[in-house]
Amino acid sequence: MKIRVQSIHFTADSKLLDFIQKKVDKLDQFFDQIISGEVYLKLENVDSEANKISEIKLNVPGDVLFAKEQCKSFEEATDLAIESLRKQITKHKDKTRAKASEHKAILSESETEDF
Repeated sequence: MKIRVQSIHFTADSKLLDFIQKKVDKLDQFFDQIISGEVYLKLENVDSEANKISEIKLNVPGDVLFAKEQCKSFEEATDLAIESLRKQITKHKDKTRAKASEHKAILSESETEDF
């Protein structure tokens, strides 16, 4: 899957970019129809230690999934955002399957009524 990573107000090193790519690629195990993704890494100017924000947006057929997490490190924030997206993907797949089976049931009813 193709993802685009944007680091805002800093330059991300290659280790962080590789880490994010590997984590996002694991989402393909749960749903192989992910079209693309965007990751935004932000440094917030606050005095607390948890000033790193990871926002991930995934484009899937018919929907856009989004997760945002703020932690002490970008790796931790990315892990939490990926876990949130994994749950969203599972729900999205369940809804899609339910609609498909409902549609098939309606089609099979209309076919039997015609005869």
